[in-house]
Amino acid sequence: MQEQKLTWGQALRVYLKPRVLTMFFLGFSAGLPLLLVFSTLTAWLRDYGVSRTAIGFFAWVGITFSIKVLWAPVIDYLRLPFMTRWLGKRRSWMLVSQLGVSLGLLGMAYLNPQLALTQVAVLAVWVAFCSASQDVVIDAYRIEAVDKDLQGAMAANYVFGYRVALLVAGAGALYIAELANWSVSYATMAGLMSVGVVTTLLVAEPDHAYIKDRAEPFQHEWVDRVLGSGEHSPMKEWFVRAVACPFIEFFQRNGRFALVLLLFIGIFRLSDIAMGVMANPFYLDLGFSKTDIAEIGKVFGFFCTIIGSFLGGLLVVRYGIMRPLILGAAMVAATNLLFAHLAQVGPDRTWLAIVISADNISGGISNAVFIAYLSSLTNQAYTATQYALFSSLMTLPGKFISGFSGIVVDAQGYAQFFIYVAILGTPAVLLAIFLWWRERRLGEPEPKVT
Repeated sequence: MQEQKLTWGQALRVYLKPRVLTMFFLGFSAGLPLLLVFSTLTAWLRDYGVSRTAIGFFAWVGITFSIKVLWAPVIDYLRLPFMTRWLGKRRSWMLVSQLGVSLGLLGMAYLNPQLALTQVAVLAVWVAFCSASQDVVIDAYRIEAVDKDLQGAMAANYVFGYRVALLVAGAGALYIAELANWSVSYATMAGLMSVGVVTTLLVAEPDHAYIKDRAEPFQHEWVDRVLGSGEHSPMKEWFVRAVACPFIEFFQRNGRFALVLLLFIGIFRLSDIAMGVMANPFYLDLGFSKTDIAEIGKVFGFFCTIIGSFLGGLLVVRYGIMRPLILGAAMVAATNLLFAHLAQVGPDRTWLAIVISADNISGGISNAVFIAYLSSLTNQAYTATQYALFSSLMTLPGKFISGFSGIVVDAQGYAQFFIYVAILGTPAVLLAIFLWWRERRLGEPEPKVT
């Protein structure tokens, strides 16, 4: 049967559906904490005179986002006393994680990093843990709340809200810190988490009975052997169904080549993440003001990222996924050389705009294409858990390596550091080329976004 095409007006009206519209606000709630425990936090620490070596170690706070797959099955299984009965399976966890983020940011607002650096680190880890938990449950909600034909619109609104939140937590937090102080800035961000809280209280819980009816259970001889005979506890069945099956299915479907795919996922954003923790300290040490960073690095960079994401989507539609994936990996690695040049030029606003535009456009392209690629690797029966695995793995190596970035900068300077980071991106480019060549050799169609 020929697929019926929507008119442009019908397609645009999809974004006005209530559940699709609410994804903007949930995306905002998900994106707000990220920079507050990453680049904005590093600017705050550097502004208070914390050493670059210590700031580099704060990058390990981000590892929390990279291991969220470890407790994702718990969020999927555990019922919260009173909360689950009141709000439902997804909204209860959503509300608890949002309140946890807000309280953690509020606690950070009343600390002085010079006097209580350890307490700042502990609260940063707490905020990251609650934020990562929120990511897991919002992803699950997004997948379960609507049918497949609306998933593209749901994802688009989520990404838009997420990007707006990054602008607020980046440029907005820096503006407030410049006009008032860092305590006011972080307290304001804690208050803005109410956007997610109010949205959670207003949205409806997905119909889990319908979801269960339409789900197709995964069949595997090990699963049948473990659960097929004799009595077993609910915990054992949960572990097999919720934890083991998504991973077994992925490796069964891809065989040994699954290890190559996981390696590629782990290294694709290596250069991008490894340099991120040093970006704001680099701008400040070079002589740029917080206003310069907010106006050029955050606001101008925001629009460049949106342009890059749009271009990435067009490239996927026109050329498939694999060739734009190679382009994105190469661009992200190459733009680090522009940062090395900026380190030699000094605090020139024109060059900062050039570097920021190149970095954010290339990042927007690569991220849009990479999300499409990860989506093509998932089995829709286990989308939440498998996507949590991929999204965790894609940041873990970069977060670990970035913890040593301050040591490299202190020892050899910013210019040499950015050259090293550019070299770190080379394996991702080579492996992307290999994956493209392998698909052409096997005659397989390129992964498509559905």
